[in-house]
Amino acid sequence: MMLFIIGLIVFFGVHAVPNVARGQREALIAKLGEGPYKGLYALTALAGFIMMIIGWGSADASQIYATPAYFQHITYALMLIAIILLAAAYAPAGRIAAAAKHPMLAAVKIWAFAHLLVNGDVRSVLLFGAFLIFAVVARIAAKRRGAPVRAAGPWRNDVIAIAVGVAVYAGIALFLHQYIAGVALA
Repeated sequence: MMLFIIGLIVFFGVHAVPNVARGQREALIAKLGEGPYKGLYALTALAGFIMMIIGWGSADASQIYATPAYFQHITYALMLIAIILLAAAYAPAGRIAAAAKHPMLAAVKIWAFAHLLVNGDVRSVLLFGAFLIFAVVARIAAKRRGAPVRAAGPWRNDVIAIAVGVAVYAGIALFLHQYIAGVALA
């Protein structure tokens, strides 16, 4: 359990620097240079992620809460929205990305909330709860610092985001979830 928690702290700690500790980020870039800063950032985030994965197996899996079986269907619907938002974050700007303002953070919030609906064990609540809290805090920080939002682009960019999102969703739901998370979806 300890390795899992340390992984969470390292992963979210390093992600907090550019989101809520802009001054420390700028000081590190000035001291190290942009390239070394990005390399150190990536390696630290990867180390935290690896610790979370390795620590997952020994983390407390006892149930805190149980939800009704039909919550699975709500989760499936929310995940489709989350993956479309994720695709919109990386596709050319469209109306979906402009409406979401920060589609990546919106996708993470929905993904985490959806998984909290169907996973009531300690380690899942810690993992998905941490992602949800982080995404909420990062969105508030972005709004406070006046981070630019994307302007709405043409509808065809939304069609691309939706098509890619649906394809990725189908791939995960039908084949990949068991390899990503160790749980096959029914």
